[in-house]
Amino acid sequence: MSYAVLVRFRIMPGDMVAFLPLMLANAETSLSAEPGCTRFDVLTDPDHPDEVFLYEIYDDRAAFDAHLASQHFRDFDAAVAAMIAEKTVETWCEVRP
Repeated sequence: MSYAVLVRFRIMPGDMVAFLPLMLANAETSLSAEPGCTRFDVLTDPDHPDEVFLYEIYDDRAAFDAHLASQHFRDFDAAVAAMIAEKTVETWCEVRP
């Protein structure tokens, strides 16, 4: 059963240039090194230049928990902590008949 994670960041003024490459590297490593991560999209909206939206799909909650425990995620999280003005996270489980 798929597990979706939606994350919305509002980045501190002037920090997007530093934040975005770190975010993209985190997404790329998640996809290449985490067998349970099947999708990791990083999206922006030109009308909201200080916001980043993530759309992540994992095999299950355990795969997402493994992502949160990974060294590359912990390094990313520490590196960007001061750049984030606001962060919201939603999780969704796939419903099958």
